[in-house]
Amino acid sequence: MPELPEVETTVRGLRPFLEGQVLASVEARRPDLRRAFPVDLRQRLTGARVTVLSRRAKYGIVETDRGDAMVFHLGMSGRWRVDPEEIGTHDHLVLETGSGHRLTLNDARRFGSVDLVARDALEAWPPFAALGPEPLGPELTGAYLARVLEGRMATIKAMLLDQRIVAGLGNIYVCEALNLTGIGPRKPAGQVPRQRLDALVEAIRGVLLAAIEAGGSTLRDYARPDGQLGYFAKQWRVYGREGEACPCGKGKVVRLIDSGRSTFSCPACQR
Repeated sequence: MPELPEVETTVRGLRPFLEGQVLASVEARRPDLRRAFPVDLRQRLTGARVTVLSRRAKYGIVETDRGDAMVFHLGMSGRWRVDPEEIGTHDHLVLETGSGHRLTLNDARRFGSVDLVARDALEAWPPFAALGPEPLGPELTGAYLARVLEGRMATIKAMLLDQRIVAGLGNIYVCEALNLTGIGPRKPAGQVPRQRLDALVEAIRGVLLAAIEAGGSTLRDYARPDGQLGYFAKQWRVYGREGEACPCGKGKVVRLIDSGRSTFSCPACQR
């Protein structure tokens, strides 16, 4: 599933082609993805000018001068394509701009979504209302984590993946950040000392920024809007590296199943 760096990379890749542009044509080529396309999507977006592209957690946001915001989620396999040579079977939403560019939302497995939300109601929109702070924003601090995790016996990894605690973190980048700070993924969250939480926040930011710089991580279907793959997978310390030496030089990476997800860590340096 595309995580925060992949969505941020997508938004950045779309900006040169959408921001400031008039949407000359909007076509939903099927009735739904994970849920139905808004019935008035074409009516509300055609002729509108895109004012801002941004991201919240794992959602991309396209705001227009009509006060609407198109919010998209890439699901398991979604990606945007810019000026494809042909419209493919899995190009389910097609936008054409006044400058002649064509952008398509391609989603082979159709786990993504597209919603229309009034711009001034975004913060209260149910999927956003319960989200925690952005991991790249100033609200995420060691002090904040210490407060919300106090007394929690759930694992630190499970808590970091809880979108109500921190918005947008996913499995890959949590595994990487925990390894960087030497924190075992199964350690009870409320038992992680404040000093290590400070270090964890810095590791989270560092991992996410490095991943964005590398264009994200391509696992199966993800690619940037320009068609290039994300190369951060080449920098993974532990994720997907079961049996390999940990960069700490003391042990090997093991794979565990936690809450149905693969968890990669090094027992020698993560406690």
